Amino acid sequence: MENVQHTREEILNKDFKKTRIGTGYDITDVDAYLDEIISDYQAFQTNISELNNQNQKLKDQVAELTKQVSAAPTTTSSTPKASPAPAVNTNMDILKRLSNLERRVFGASSEQFKKNKEADNADDDKAEEVEDVIVKENSTQSAE
Repeated sequence: MENVQHTREEILNKDFKKTRIGTGYDITDVDAYLDEIISDYQAFQTNISELNNQNQKLKDQVAELTKQVSAAPTTTSSTPKASPAPAVNTNMDILKRLSNLERRVFGASSEQFKKNKEADNADDDKAEEVEDVIVKENSTQSAE
């Protein structure tokens, strides 16, 4: 902002010199003060105009960016999005996958493969039993 000579309080509290005749004020003193106030108002008007121009430029930028943002989803929405893989993996699933991967990488013999397969099947049976027990417990708790 440009330099402003008077604050609101200074204008309110301004005292003019009294003339010798009557109770009026010195005309030159009042005119000088009014000239200062006019220059302050001109500075205010200049500042307001600059801020309005800056505000309009910013509004134009916001409008342009809003158009760009609203146009962006329409172009990307035409591209098919891949659905994310289900994130539900139990520990048992992870262990099975790891076991299969180890067999493929390290080349387990057919005997070890059969033993591991039997162990996996036994683990599957145990896991299913545990899941059945958990489901039964949850259903009895929810019924209460």
